[in-house]
Formats: sequence, C-alpha cells, structure tokens
Amino acid sequence: MIVRGAVLRETGLPAPYAESRPLRIEEIELAPPGPGELLVRIRAAGLCHSDLSVVDGSRPRVMPMLLGHEATGEVVTSEAPGFAPGDTVAFAFVPACGECGPCAEGRAALCEPGAAANTAGTLLNGVRRLDGVHHHLGVSGFADHAVVSARSAVRIDRELPPEIAALFGCAVLTGVGAVVNTAQVRAGRSAVIFGLGGVGLSALLGAVLVGAHPVIAVDLVPEKLELARALGATHTVDAGSEAVEEIRAATSGGADYAFETVGSAKVLEQAYAATRRGGTTVTVGLPHPAQTFSVPAVSLVAEERTVKGSYLGSSVPSRDIPRYIALYRAGRLPVDRLLTSTVGLDDLNEAFDRLAGGTSIRQVLVL
Repeated sequence: MIVRGAVLRETGLPAPYAESRPLRIEEIELAPPGPGELLVRIRAAGLCHSDLSVVDGSRPRVMPMLLGHEATGEVVTSEAPGFAPGDTVAFAFVPACGECGPCAEGRAALCEPGAAANTAGTLLNGVRRLDGVHHHLGVSGFADHAVVSARSAVRIDRELPPEIAALFGCAVLTGVGAVVNTAQVRAGRSAVIFGLGGVGLSALLGAVLVGAHPVIAVDLVPEKLELARALGATHTVDAGSEAVEEIRAATSGGADYAFETVGSAKVLEQAYAATRRGGTTVTVGLPHPAQTFSVPAVSLVAEERTVKGSYLGSSVPSRDIPRYIALYRAGRLPVDRLLTSTVGLDDLNEAFDRLAGGTSIRQVLVL
C-alpha cells in the first residue's frame, strides 16, 4: 500500500525548520506485515526531543528515515498471536525479543536485538517494510499507517483519546518509569527534576505519585515552572540562577534523588552536584555521543553516591503502559496536562520549531 508520512533525508539543516523544511511529506510504498508483525492505522503521534535530536543531528541515525516513535493506532491486519483487527495499541520504542539476556532478566528496555534493529533502522527481524526508507525506533509513527513488530506494540483501552494514549509510549513510560523503576523513589524522600519537557514533567508526576517530598522542578521557562507547581512541585527553581545552591538549601544539603532529563552533560553535572551524600543521580536525556561529564571520583566512594542511566524508564512496556493508563484513569497521573496542542502532518516543521524553542511540552500529531 502507499502511505503518506514525514521523511527526513538529511540531518542538521538549520533552524527555523519552517524555512529549511527538513521533514518532507512523501508517499512511500509500505509492504504488508510479515510473521509476527502488525499493520496499524496511526491515530496520533507525539513530538519528542528524541525526534528533534535526529532532525538536528545530535542523535545520529541512518538516512533517509520516516520519523515518529511515540504513537498509538488501530490494528488493521495482524500476523501475530494476541492481536486482532480493531485492537488499539500503543508503541514502545524498543522492541523486546523476550529471549536475550536482558529480556530474560526483565530488562526489556535493554533488549540486544531490539537495540541492533533500532540502530540499523529496521524492524526487530532486521527487515524494512518501507521502500527505500528506514524505520525510526521500530515505529515510524509520523505516517497514516505503519508496519511494526508485535514486540513493539501493547494493547490498550480503545476508549482512551488517541492524543493522550500516544503519550504513554515514551514521555510517560520514560519519565514515570525513571522514578518508579530505575530510582525506586520512596515516600518522603526528596526529588529534583532538571528539565520540564514531556519526560521531565512525567518524572515529576511520578515523584508526586510515590509521595516524594519535597519535589523540586528546574527549568528556564517560567510557564513550565508554573505548570510544574500546578502538577505538584513544592519548589521551582530557575535553571539560569544559582540552581544548585537553591536546591541544597531547600533539601538541607541536596536531594535524595536528582533526575536529568535534558540530554546535556552540563546539566547532568548540575544534577550530580545537587544530589546529597548517599543519594542517587538518574540521567534520562540523550546527549550527543561525543559529550562526556566528570565528577569528583572520590565522592563516589566517600559519599556513597550512585549515578544511574534510565532508558525507556527501565520499563517492561506490556506491564507498565496498562498500569500507568489505569493510574491516569484513577486521577493519579494527570497525563492530559502535558498536552500542549495537536498538529497536522503538514505542520510538523513548524511544530519542531516550537519544540526546539522550548515553548511546548507535548504537541501531538493527530491523523
């Protein structure tokens, strides 16, 4: 079949993207699903910094590529057990084979064949179903239809609005998961979140959910700090000020848990500096591969510090997406507050300008 989608053929074109037009809406031939795969009609797809980092070249990927990884849709054709036409699914951006070492340990986010397929721009089985175009993280959700591995899909409640459902596949899974799964924050412990995009605010929602106190939100954008307050942050800090000193003062020496969601080595160093003795610093953002960060080596031993990476929120998507949706329905995770606006396929370049400028939290492409 012929699908219409947003294809990136060259990275690093200059902003504003409304002028350079890195994403071109093209018609591409999509092959039918093979064994273990699904043909899905895409209903909605979120715009994430992981997409932007491919556009601006800070996250190198094979080209050309049909972008979009945070998405939801309706199954049209199923060649996989457990899925049927009409099922509503959300996607996880790491397909989990279920058989490699990490998968056997319950660490689906670190699936080795899934990581290899994502790097190669293929589906989990190493095949491309898009003619002459690579898949983005096994999803390629900026199109009206997609063929995906069933290992990338999780069946969800079909009554959930698609513009909300899409957010659970990346922003919520990554941010809430970093708090609940990676850090395992306990009630009454202090938490600070650096960066208040979709993932950062999801981490804040997770911290509020588990009863962290105080919960401190750090960003440069006043509107995002205001929203963080409305979502349960007890303190907000301007990242351009003496942020570390303010956090230390508010937490009597540093936070028990600090989360870096920006994808910046410099911000990671700030987060580490804002973490107390015996505390844990969790990094969620994806910096350019050339970036490095340094810490006083002695502090790791003398202060029993921990630095942890969190990919996909250390999640098991088939377990975590349904339970986070249930918490949303119960009013415990107000994910809908993250939605800034909806956009059309032809508006994506302008939408990425807004994302790059920090003026949006989560814009969602609705198809």
